[in-house]
Amino acid sequence: MMTSTWMLVIAVLIDSANGARSQGDFQTCARIHTSSSVVPLGSPVTATCVIREDCPLVIGQDVHIEWLLGSELIPSSLAANESYRVSRIVVPSFNRTQAVLFCCIQNCSQVVTGVEIRAGYPPEKPQNLSCQTNFSSPSSLNCEWEPGQWDTHLPTKYTLHTEIRDLNENYTYELPPEVHHYSIPRNEFVLYSDIKIYVKAENDLGVATSGPLIFDPLQAAKFDQPSIENVDVEPKRLGCLKLKWRMSQQQSWMLHNQLSLEVRLKTADSDQMSDPPILVRQVRPSKAVTECCRLLHGTRYLAQIRVRYYMQGPWSEWSSSKSGVTLETAPTGRLNSWMKVSRNHTSKNLDIQLFWKPSKQFRANGQNLTYVVLKPNPHGKRERMCSTNEKWCAFQLSGRVRKVYLSAVNSVGESPLTEIRIYKPRAHTAVMDVTAVPHDDKSFLVQWTAEVTLGLTDYVVEWKPLLNLDLSHIRFEIVNKNQSSLIITGSFEPYKPYGISVYPRFKDGMGPPQTVNAYLRQKAPSVVPKIQIKKIWWSDIEVSWDEIPLQQRNGFIKSYQVFYWEENGSVKVESANAEERRVILKHLNTTSTYEAFMMVSTFGGSLNGSTIYVKMSSFDAVTVVITVTAIGVGLALLIISIIWTCFSKHKKLNGYMWPVVPDPANSSIKRWSSESTQFTHPSWDNEEPNPVCLSHLSFLDLPTKLSKEADDIWLNSSEDTSDLGESICGSPFIPTYSGSNSESVAYATVLLSSCNDPIPDEPHVYLRSESTQPLLETDESFTPKCYQNVVNDRMPKEQCFFGPCDDDIPEGEEGPAIVWDDFPFLRALAMNESEND
Repeated sequence: MMTSTWMLVIAVLIDSANGARSQGDFQTCARIHTSSSVVPLGSPVTATCVIREDCPLVIGQDVHIEWLLGSELIPSSLAANESYRVSRIVVPSFNRTQAVLFCCIQNCSQVVTGVEIRAGYPPEKPQNLSCQTNFSSPSSLNCEWEPGQWDTHLPTKYTLHTEIRDLNENYTYELPPEVHHYSIPRNEFVLYSDIKIYVKAENDLGVATSGPLIFDPLQAAKFDQPSIENVDVEPKRLGCLKLKWRMSQQQSWMLHNQLSLEVRLKTADSDQMSDPPILVRQVRPSKAVTECCRLLHGTRYLAQIRVRYYMQGPWSEWSSSKSGVTLETAPTGRLNSWMKVSRNHTSKNLDIQLFWKPSKQFRANGQNLTYVVLKPNPHGKRERMCSTNEKWCAFQLSGRVRKVYLSAVNSVGESPLTEIRIYKPRAHTAVMDVTAVPHDDKSFLVQWTAEVTLGLTDYVVEWKPLLNLDLSHIRFEIVNKNQSSLIITGSFEPYKPYGISVYPRFKDGMGPPQTVNAYLRQKAPSVVPKIQIKKIWWSDIEVSWDEIPLQQRNGFIKSYQVFYWEENGSVKVESANAEERRVILKHLNTTSTYEAFMMVSTFGGSLNGSTIYVKMSSFDAVTVVITVTAIGVGLALLIISIIWTCFSKHKKLNGYMWPVVPDPANSSIKRWSSESTQFTHPSWDNEEPNPVCLSHLSFLDLPTKLSKEADDIWLNSSEDTSDLGESICGSPFIPTYSGSNSESVAYATVLLSSCNDPIPDEPHVYLRSESTQPLLETDESFTPKCYQNVVNDRMPKEQCFFGPCDDDIPEGEEGPAIVWDDFPFLRALAMNESEND
């Protein structure tokens, strides 16, 4: 509120002062005299307030004059009142950039007059004035400068001044506030004539002028970038290239002026241009041919050029690149190599993996290099093992070979042979505690601990990407035996795993490596594995998950954490390390539904998986327990039954477990007789036979020896039955008959439920056998007819055995009477059954 009041007072005073100046009949009551209304910041300020005698505010009153600086009352000790109308004040240090000094009376309840005072600094001398001539359309001379490091707090005006000495012409250019550059048009400067340029800065406290620039505008010209037309090889001059170039069309008028030219080169497989560039002085665009020598032989180079006015002026921009190849010569220098040896247990040879790279002294001297690996043979010659454009080779060698040779070949010749000794694997251990940490965005720092071991020659540090197993990506470095660290640099990618190994090499072989994995940078995994329920207990659940694929880990897996909670319940956490991949969710409420998710963390971040729902009711828990108990009891009973069966001597039980099945291959109906088959049982170690048996058979009495005629009766009978399997109730019998017909024919076996029990009510069962037992010889094979069970009248009429039924017999019509003589075997069965009755 006070500030607003004083601002209103200031406005009234200013308006009053303006009114006094514009209207001659109006006069203010007082006037303040100061040495200056603009003073240096921090300097003292002196002011005198004089009140007119006819001022109505002081007529007839004895007043005391006081001072205000802004809204602050100035102590009376700083003021000297010469009379009740005149007061003089001295402000020892004016520390404000702008303020109003008031003269007032009656305890400053009434302001008589006031004056505005500003403070600041004189302008600083403009710095770093520079001008550059631009020949692009429109042509101009562009100048710029820096105003200074501090603020003057006062309005400062800048002007640019030019003086053309030969023409005696001067120009002054006023600039808008806060603008510190200016472009002089082409018609106000002259080429080939010196011009003087300077900048002047001015404010209420002073004037400052920059140092002048005197130059020919042509010397300050920045030309358009030139262009290289072609890069040619110098005939018969090794290591030299010839560049033909030209200026832009807009600067063709510069053809006869002397220019300076710079050339920079780089090989096709390099990332950086040569530094410093090659400087060529006194060239003329009319003869725009430049020669560069002392280059590598047979090497493709990329060249760029830039120009400027002779010995002075700014350089143009670099031209676009153009390539050329120097003349080829045979490769020179040696190759650094690294050999990995392992024993092949199949062929008993050595498996060799050989890697190489150029040494600092090696020069390819050609474009298309081929590397050749040779081995000595017993005849004193060298045998080629491989020839490749890659920098590795894999092959097998006999254990008797002690060394191989490596050379580089181009179209002109080959390099000297590099002898490579074969270091066989040894059990010497000399490297421990290998670590690899990022050194910067493109390299790793590898450190290891070495044991003091006799015969140690050096170390080999090998590194490779774990996501690409191609041998062409393996890199290596050979390290002195006194060194225990190395910074390896290469095209490493962030979030990708690398395997880094340190091998010790001895005079008599190669020691086992120590290997670590490393990431240049890490971040959160790309995926979170799916949670799977593995086991369920009363109130616990075991969950597991699969391992994250290596290409999706993005770092070392630090931990797995499973968060789970029930509705409106607190969150619980179970953690597992990278190797375990399983946790148990404990103390679950069996009637609640739980939500759960997994968080996977690396040393570079974490990722949350999707939420799953888990519910296990009390019924499920009881069911699990009952199921487990039932399975356990069932398994126990099964084991007891098996043991009891195996060791039991109960003959009836053994009979059920191992029923006797007759051997059809050793049976023949011609060797059967009623005496030999009736009431005979097989025996096992004189024990009781198996009570489960086949049908009890009775046969017609047959003579022991059959005559040829009788034999023919059996052979010629077209309705004879085939051999029948002997009854298990009978004793085993080995027939000696062998019919001449070897064709396999099926025969029948009759089954009963028991041998000695009364005949049951159920009908007899007839089974057709698929045995390969040969039947009695017949002239032709036939299909058995449909025979019904004539013994048991209770057998359903529809039941039919041994062959197809006659479907064409009319319903209700009785079939023909059975002639028993046609079926001697069935007749024997009937007779036997009547005897049992």
